[in-house]
Amino acid sequence: MMPWLLCGLGLVILLLAGDALVRGAVNLSLRLGVPALIVSLTIVAFGTSAPELLIAINAVADNADGIALGNVVGSNTANILMVLGIPAIIATLHTSQCDSRKSYVLMLMATVLFIGLAMCGTLAIWSGLILLTALALFLADAFRDARAHRKNCCGGEEEDEVLDGLEEADPSMPVWKIGIYLGLGLIGLPLGADLLVDNATIIARMYDISEPIIGLTLVAIGTSLPELATTVMATLRKQADVALGNVIGSNMFNLLAIIGVATFIGPITVDPEFLRFDLWVMLAASLLIFPFVFLKKDINRLWGIALAGLYIGYLLVLF
Repeated sequence: MMPWLLCGLGLVILLLAGDALVRGAVNLSLRLGVPALIVSLTIVAFGTSAPELLIAINAVADNADGIALGNVVGSNTANILMVLGIPAIIATLHTSQCDSRKSYVLMLMATVLFIGLAMCGTLAIWSGLILLTALALFLADAFRDARAHRKNCCGGEEEDEVLDGLEEADPSMPVWKIGIYLGLGLIGLPLGADLLVDNATIIARMYDISEPIIGLTLVAIGTSLPELATTVMATLRKQADVALGNVIGSNMFNLLAIIGVATFIGPITVDPEFLRFDLWVMLAASLLIFPFVFLKKDINRLWGIALAGLYIGYLLVLF
């Protein structure tokens, strides 16, 4: 029972520490004069992926490659089937009103690139360099598009809109409070990741469950909770572009940044089961949202039930 409790404690610490780090980093950047536009493209995106990154680093360092890879692959599958499915059951996601075609195509390209590298059997440093190069190109393209959009809009007012969209931003936050947030984040993330990975490994051995399955389920669902919370709120506020963009952006960072950085800690051995089943489920899940992106379809309650049902079915197959 204790490993389960410690695993849950590690997950809670990870989520709280990740949120603290984002809040601290956002407000420090704004204090230093970094534009909110850049903050939203980089610091927030990296900050919300910090739990997955620390889990991957700790898992690779502890020779638990299955948990590192399972977390990324499982999170991406959960992000589409669970994170889009559950909010759509609550209220229709009006994805027909937003244009996410370019970012969606880039996500598919990142997915195919990742699968191609995984088919080599081991993700080594050279694989990580390719993934991080692709991430750099994506960020440069996103920044260029954002600047072009800003020029075509209303200048300073556009900057204010970006700032208002960052729930973590508080221009009046004192320096000492920023320091506390940063400290809690920097201390809590490695502590939470260590607790989660160590105890998830113990659970896998206790119940004779493979590390990849623990990563694909327990760890992946846990680290997808922030994305789920964000998407639910975006759905209730009728911000389908935020909901869909959150999922697409998170999936790209998981594939390119998390594994890209983790390969510098050590080579990641790809379990054959990933190549036989889980990577293709991840790709199939990504293709499922094609109608909502290109055919201007809304993700209504029926679609939400279907997506969530597919995810439950996937979990049943795993076990």
